[in-house]
Amino acid sequence: MDPTPKEQAKNLPHAPGVYIMKDVSGKIVYIGKAKDLRNRVTSYFLSGKDIKTSFLVTKIVSIDYILTGNEYEALVLENNLIKEHRPHYNINLKDGKSYPLIRITNEDFPKVFKTRRVIQDGSRYFGPYPDIKSLYGYLDLIEKLFPLRKCGTPLRKRISPCLYYHIGRCSGPCAGKVSKEAYGEYIKKVIDFLEGSDDELIKTTKAEMLAASKELNFEKAALQRDLLQALESVSQVQQVQDFSFESRDYIAVEMRMHLATVSILQIRDGKLMGKALYRAETLGDETETLIHFLTQYYSDGGNLPQMIFVSHDVDSELIRSFVNKELHFDIEVKVPSEGKHYRVLRMSSENASRDVEKRLKSRENPEALEELMEVLSLEEVPTGIEGFDIAQLSGKYTVASLISFLDGHPDKKNYRRFNIRSLDGRIDDYGAIREAVTRRYSRLILEKKKLPNLIMIDGGQGQVNSAKEALVALGLDTLPVIGLAKEREEIYFPDEREALMLPLDSPGLRVLIAIRDETHRFATSLNQSQRSREASFSLLESIPGIGEARSKRLMSTFGTLEDILSSSAEDIARETQIPVEVAHRLLRTLHL
Repeated sequence: MDPTPKEQAKNLPHAPGVYIMKDVSGKIVYIGKAKDLRNRVTSYFLSGKDIKTSFLVTKIVSIDYILTGNEYEALVLENNLIKEHRPHYNINLKDGKSYPLIRITNEDFPKVFKTRRVIQDGSRYFGPYPDIKSLYGYLDLIEKLFPLRKCGTPLRKRISPCLYYHIGRCSGPCAGKVSKEAYGEYIKKVIDFLEGSDDELIKTTKAEMLAASKELNFEKAALQRDLLQALESVSQVQQVQDFSFESRDYIAVEMRMHLATVSILQIRDGKLMGKALYRAETLGDETETLIHFLTQYYSDGGNLPQMIFVSHDVDSELIRSFVNKELHFDIEVKVPSEGKHYRVLRMSSENASRDVEKRLKSRENPEALEELMEVLSLEEVPTGIEGFDIAQLSGKYTVASLISFLDGHPDKKNYRRFNIRSLDGRIDDYGAIREAVTRRYSRLILEKKKLPNLIMIDGGQGQVNSAKEALVALGLDTLPVIGLAKEREEIYFPDEREALMLPLDSPGLRVLIAIRDETHRFATSLNQSQRSREASFSLLESIPGIGEARSKRLMSTFGTLEDILSSSAEDIARETQIPVEVAHRLLRTLHL
């Protein structure tokens, strides 16, 4: 009898390499890398894994592996195998294609065009452009502004120039109609334009428009006017400016179940040059998804940024080594926790979050809700479901999150957070659940608002019993409540019914897990923001002249360190009644 996948995993070596998971037909369903193959692959078969992993495990029949000398070699091999085999459950953006660039050839009379392939022949590349519309917009402007050649590479000599020369779209280098120096001036302006230095180009175009108008050459004036409007439009798109000459990309991933969206904001010379969303279905986690994206997106090596800011912890040195050795370029990869880079990355995360929730919402759920009504013995279809989760850090900052699903989709306007007040620093999930449930539904009763059809608690028997006690105390005995325990995805009831385990492919279970995962994300994000707020207080109180009272006054007035930084010392002193010299010292310290 053939060994089971779990037994195969236990027989893998404790060594770096790539694992290849196959289904019953021998088709590859997932490829991953590991520093320790046995430890990584056996982790898939541990109890308590999330629904994505559990679903993947049901499809695995055999596991192959390839040993490598180290984790870096495993990363390179994994990237190549994913591109070659394109497993459905790996992130595989753009079907493994490279991303578009603008190429300026290394010739006496260079050609400018779109490409997806980098050739190491001295050509200059700009991009990659995550937004293909931006790339075509730039190329269209370049064609209208500069009479560059359109013919193939290398340039072939001709006796007479082609039609493009006669309509003013080419300067005719093939027939000796333009000098190398004059043509080079066109290319220099193209490079300035693509690098975002378009102020001089706008100024020149405006002057030519006015001159043509004075000469009553209205056709030329109208053409220059249209070009000016196009240039100013591009310039406005780029005006997310921070006066830095660094090149940076901000990359965030958001996942709901197996759906993943990666958002990228591309900054060059302090200006926003492009933004885009990439969608995938993957059974990897956020970290794996980011690593796969980074290795695929930058594999062509075209105009790599100096800095990459990412939303989740990845092995920065591993990615840096990959780019350095494969693409001969030095980069830094960081996860910012505050400041301007954190704010830009947060924008990118918000874009990804909205997109992935939109995708989740587009999936119809009537079958799932009807299944829940039947298996949970409900009196009506649970069109309104509310979920609770508790988060804390060593007994501090205990918070409860409440999220609402309407017709099986997130209903964000009804999300709520509760700072738990009754525990006095004690760790007591049951007490926290009772307080959150009591506060939520006593308010709904008071305001005479509609109650949900079902309440779901993230937890087991103890948590669901605590929620039921709170409901009974409010006179809501008949309001259905269940618990969902993460270890085995068991559903618990507050009565004599035994715990229920639905099949992993159950549509109803998928809805409950989506609710549970969303409550956890929502609770944890508040917990993190509160810890960040405490760090802000600590930083302020480390500055001479600012104690507990003044730090509280500063934070209550301005809210965040970023808002303090955006204010003048005089405004800070006036708004918070602290000495102006202390305000100057505060700003000097925060700017360090």
